[in-house]
Amino acid sequence: MPRKAKAGAPSTIGSNPERNRSHNRRVVLDVVHQLGPVGRMEISRHAHLSTQAVSNIVEELVADGLLIKTGRLRAGRGLPPIQFAVNPDGGMTAGIEIAADHISTLLADIGGRVRAQRTTPLPRNDPETVLPIIKAEIEAARAQIKSPVPQLLGVGVVMPGPFNVEGMSSVGPTTLSGWLDFDAAAGIGALLDLPITLENDATAAAVGERLHGVARDLKNFCLIYFGQGLGLGIMIDGRPYRGANGNAGEIGHVMVKKGGRLCSCGQHGCLEAYASMQALSEKLSAAGIHLADEVHLERLHREKHPVVMAWLQEAADYLAPQIAMLENLFDPEAVVIGGALPPGLMEDLAQAMQPLPLSVARRRNRSEARLIHGRTGQFTAALGAAALPLLETMTPRLDTAQAAHRERSNEEISLAG
Repeated sequence: MPRKAKAGAPSTIGSNPERNRSHNRRVVLDVVHQLGPVGRMEISRHAHLSTQAVSNIVEELVADGLLIKTGRLRAGRGLPPIQFAVNPDGGMTAGIEIAADHISTLLADIGGRVRAQRTTPLPRNDPETVLPIIKAEIEAARAQIKSPVPQLLGVGVVMPGPFNVEGMSSVGPTTLSGWLDFDAAAGIGALLDLPITLENDATAAAVGERLHGVARDLKNFCLIYFGQGLGLGIMIDGRPYRGANGNAGEIGHVMVKKGGRLCSCGQHGCLEAYASMQALSEKLSAAGIHLADEVHLERLHREKHPVVMAWLQEAADYLAPQIAMLENLFDPEAVVIGGALPPGLMEDLAQAMQPLPLSVARRRNRSEARLIHGRTGQFTAALGAAALPLLETMTPRLDTAQAAHRERSNEEISLAG
């Protein structure tokens, strides 16, 4: 287990005993990922490891192709130190989002750069149909990358929850069929012969927005995620909060209207039945309009189609109190809304929720908005999914970058003074 950081110390801390070597490799790789190019002495200081331990680990990582030497830093007297950086061709991870009606696939290298991304519709979403498509989509994405193609280190797979809840039917247009008794991690892992990390889609989306989007500078935030249904990702102190069984954040199944519309979970009056892409699609279908794709929805919104505008106001009316509830429960720095909604519709939805109900978030000294729009779009969950294997094998904590950069900035200010 990683050792706890002392107050005020960098959040990524190594441990010198040899038995912790695997963790120390992750710590060193993470420090270089956040600060590189960087020398051994600085790695040692940020990782809280001995110089000898860092030297040995760095040489291993160079031999494994995960780090590269970038030359010597020309500063001060004596022999300039060799600098190291993450090798963008040293490896990559895949992010797979299995949604109710499509699969999104994304490949990202260990430097964080997206190398390929694809989306393909699903004729059915049962395991027998989905697994061969996952393999084909990863192969197709790898074929898009120019040589040399980095080795695939692991795969993050995300899907809508909730998982294994007694009494919830979980059968409907926002859910996956046939997965209840299927071991997804084992099944996909056997198919691909790679390590698999499984996660709830909204939690993964929060990770994606944290690493690549509008929440880069936020350690505590909630992400309301619009997939086909509605989910919630919760980030606390730079870490995703999953709950005891991975079901934290099932905001779509919070009851907002007693005896209301039937939800896919079997209850009546769930938030998802009013404020989700599926709810909008059903309203349009009742009006004789089949929603083809995001471009079609953007056009309907741009034309101010009465069904879209009615859904927007209804969704805002039900969502706004939930924003205040999340603020009162978690005291986040901000609430983010993101996912599959087109940007213009997302912006109008946020505007329709104003003014937000009173909550603990209304402070005199508040400088940032309470509600902000995500930036990573329909690939938010896939971005987070691709990060999951690295979070398991490379990055002990998500807030390393902020801690390390903050310490470096303080040093520069001190030197300037």
